[in-house]
Amino acid sequence: MITKRIIPCLDVKDGKVVKGIQFKNHEVVGSILDLAEKYSNDGADELVFYDISASTKYSILEKNWVSKIADVVNIPFCVAGGIKSVEDARQILNLGADKISINTPAIENPDLIYDLSSEFGSQCVVIGMDVKYISDQAFIFAKTGSEKTSHSTNLKAKDWLIQVQELGAGEVVVNAMGNDGVKSGYSIELLNSLEDICSIPMIASGGAGGPRDFVNVFKKTNVDGALAASIFHRNEYSIKEIKESLKANSINIRI
Repeated sequence: MITKRIIPCLDVKDGKVVKGIQFKNHEVVGSILDLAEKYSNDGADELVFYDISASTKYSILEKNWVSKIADVVNIPFCVAGGIKSVEDARQILNLGADKISINTPAIENPDLIYDLSSEFGSQCVVIGMDVKYISDQAFIFAKTGSEKTSHSTNLKAKDWLIQVQELGAGEVVVNAMGNDGVKSGYSIELLNSLEDICSIPMIASGGAGGPRDFVNVFKKTNVDGALAASIFHRNEYSIKEIKESLKANSINIRI
């Protein structure tokens, strides 16, 4: 049986890890390397690093910290932030990242997904889907690193999910924007609405407030992993506590 993954998410801005609520009012919560090493040692299954200002500034993420992460963690990690070309991705992967994630660059140039998958394999290509309900319809948003530049596209979440799979994506992270940072639980409704058309691993994001939310998302949906930030950064719960709760509820995890 495939084990469910617990994935701390580290939003990076100006070389520091930050966290906000619904993409607003970001506060510094720690050092990139210190938190990466801590979560690796505490039992995280993977790490995800988002340079949240890169796409909004039309630039690629700062690369000087990527190779240093590879020196302090012993688990896979994914990096995102303004990766717009095969060469951008090659640089990040050569620095030690196991996967790259794209969001806005994929929306602006869908063929990039095919190019990356063809060059590096689908297992390296993750698509971030920032989703918000508008009039009861789930739409994709772009440039969500900043409240000033974030905007809705005309893409419905289901249509975009079908397209990215056809282009060769190996995994999707579905982020319920309205749940981000508010600790109200993952959007079970959104995840279930996408499950039937999703044939690649899906990761839940947005809303984790405690162990019960992880149990719910794994019991009520078929997601392969759950991503969280605030509860780990602010030491509200440890990865060990989350995994103990999952184990107690007969959910298969890596110890």
